Amino acid sequence: MASVSIREAKEGDCGSILRLIRELAEYEKLSDQVKISEEALIADGFGENPFYHCLVAEILPTPMESQEPHVVGYGLYYFSYSTWKGRNIYLEDIYVMPEYRGQGIGTKIIRKVAEVALDKGCTQFRLTVLDWNKNAIGLYKSLGAQDLTEAEGWHSFRFEGEAMRELAGK
Repeated sequence: MASVSIREAKEGDCGSILRLIRELAEYEKLSDQVKISEEALIADGFGENPFYHCLVAEILPTPMESQEPHVVGYGLYYFSYSTWKGRNIYLEDIYVMPEYRGQGIGTKIIRKVAEVALDKGCTQFRLTVLDWNKNAIGLYKSLGAQDLTEAEGWHSFRFEGEAMRELAGK
């Protein structure tokens, strides 16, 4: 079996990342909500002040194989700030193609994000998961994550579209 490499995404990976974003949205039954384009991913992640960072999981063929390495998963993250704890890292998305699950690729991505967090002086590593995704919940808990909904009762909210415009008075 070929080996897996977890590396920082490059601008040229944005087509693969967008494909995986769409797969994740389909898996989460939210395909209609994907509005991002490859051009926006490039502009937002690879400009002078990137809004996000991304790791990709890449299958590296053996020396005997003639194919090119190919991206089979990703972890998209960004930095945030807690007034109580300081620097945070937030893992917006983590996704591994179904045929590559169960091989530890997701865990490798999560471990790499934790490494980045510690290297950047972050005190917390946060992420969210849909309540029906029991496999992911189990994985995160097995790796030591604390479920804040259970432990502290936190709920996640968002403003978007018309609600955000009304809030801003625009």
